[in-house]
Amino acid sequence: MSRLPAVLQRVPFPVIGSPLFIISNPKLVIEQCKAGIVGAMPALNARPASQLDEWLAEITETLAAHNAAHPEQPAAPFAINQIVHKSNDRLEHDMALCEKYKVPIVITSLGAREDVNQAVHGWGGVVLHDIINNTFAHKAIDKGADGLIAVAAGAGGHAGTKSPFALIQEIRQWFDGPLALSGSMATGSAVLAAQAMGADFAYIGSLFIATDEARASDAYKQCIVECNSDDIVYSNLFTGVHGNYLKPSIRAAGLDPDHLPESDPSKMNFGDGAKKAWKDIWGCGQGIGVVDAVRPAAEVVARLKREYAQARARLCAGLV
Repeated sequence: MSRLPAVLQRVPFPVIGSPLFIISNPKLVIEQCKAGIVGAMPALNARPASQLDEWLAEITETLAAHNAAHPEQPAAPFAINQIVHKSNDRLEHDMALCEKYKVPIVITSLGAREDVNQAVHGWGGVVLHDIINNTFAHKAIDKGADGLIAVAAGAGGHAGTKSPFALIQEIRQWFDGPLALSGSMATGSAVLAAQAMGADFAYIGSLFIATDEARASDAYKQCIVECNSDDIVYSNLFTGVHGNYLKPSIRAAGLDPDHLPESDPSKMNFGDGAKKAWKDIWGCGQGIGVVDAVRPAAEVVARLKREYAQARARLCAGLV
C-alpha cells in the first residue's frame, strides 16, 4: 500500500505549485491542475473575504467539468493555503468555506494547530504543513499534520536557510509520510533530484510567477525573466519573517537591498499591510535563472515533464 493518502496518489506529475501571496488565483490554479500538478492558492488572496466563496466555486466546478470531459486524464487535486498565525483574523471564516467546498488539500503556514488539522480531517481533507527545520517538522506531525513541506534555502517568499540535503535526510530518519521539497527548483531534473533525495513532490512557486495566468504585474513578470539568483536578497524587514525578494523591487521602493535593517519578528503582519508590502516588494526564489520568457502555465508544466523524462532517461542510461 502507498504511504501517500489517496488524494495525493491522484497527482499525475510529482509537483505542487506553491501558493503565491497576491499572485495565485483561480485561473492559475485551474491550469496547473489541468496540466497534472497540484495548483494552490492562499485563501487570503481573495479580497474581500466573500470572494473566496466565488473562487472556490469556480475552481471546483471548472475542475469537475474538466474531469467529466476527460475521464482518461483527470486534473490533479487543488490546495488552499491557510496562514494559521494569530495575525490572520480571517482564518475561521476561510476555514468554513474550505469545509463547504471540501477542499482536498490544505497547506498550513506559520504555526501548526491541532484544531485546524482536525477540522480538515473532519471533511476528509489532507493537511500539509510547511516547515524550515526538523524541530518544526516534529511539532507539525505531533499536532496532526498529514505531511510536510520542507522549505529549504533559496525558496521564494518565506524561506529557511537549511540545505535541502540536510533537511530531507533529517526528516526521513523519522517520518515516512508525504513530503514535498521547496527551494530553487525550476526544471524537470530538479524534480527528479528532489525525489532522489527522498521527497515525494517538488514544491515550485517562483517559476509560475512568469506565466500568463499569474496575477502579477507585467513589470514583476519581466523582472523574473531578466534576473537570476544574484538578484535575490534574504530579509525579514517586510513582514517580520525572513524571506527572499527581488533586489530591483527593493531599489524601486527607495531602499538599499544590500543594507536592509532587521525587523521585529513580534510584529508579523499578514493583513492589508502585508498585502501592500508584497505588492511593492516582490518575493522570489533563487531558481529563476532558467526563466527566459512569460509563458502559459500549461506550457511551463509541459517543459518540466519533458525535462523530467529526459533526466530519468539519462540516469537509466548511466546505470546500464
